[in-house]
Amino acid sequence: QVQLVESGGGLVQPGGSLRLSCAASGSIFRINAMDWYRQAPGKQRELVAAGTSGGTTNYVDSVKGRFTLSEDNAKNTVYLQMNSLKPEDTAVYYCSLKGLSTTLRYFEVWGQGTLVTVSS
Repeated sequence: QVQLVESGGGLVQPGGSLRLSCAASGSIFRINAMDWYRQAPGKQRELVAAGTSGGTTNYVDSVKGRFTLSEDNAKNTVYLQMNSLKPEDTAVYYCSLKGLSTTLRYFEVWGQGTLVTVSS
């Protein structure tokens, strides 16, 4: 079984930075893909950043050049570095990981979400 724990959210002023972490634990053989989503109040959840273990990353246009997805394989942890934050970035952020367990079973797990509030 694989679990995710997110951290790093909080209140930040416009123009500030935050780094979100998503730590995976359990019977992990390999992480194949990692995604960050967000859901603002009254809006649908949207994919913000998507990455693969091969190093490919893609971002929604609204965060390109400001957000960076990265991975620490040794720690089974995925990060989302968010710079130049704007009020419209305010949302609950969720990470999602896909991969293989040590029994070579496919898994897809979600974090519990972490709130990011951008406000002066």
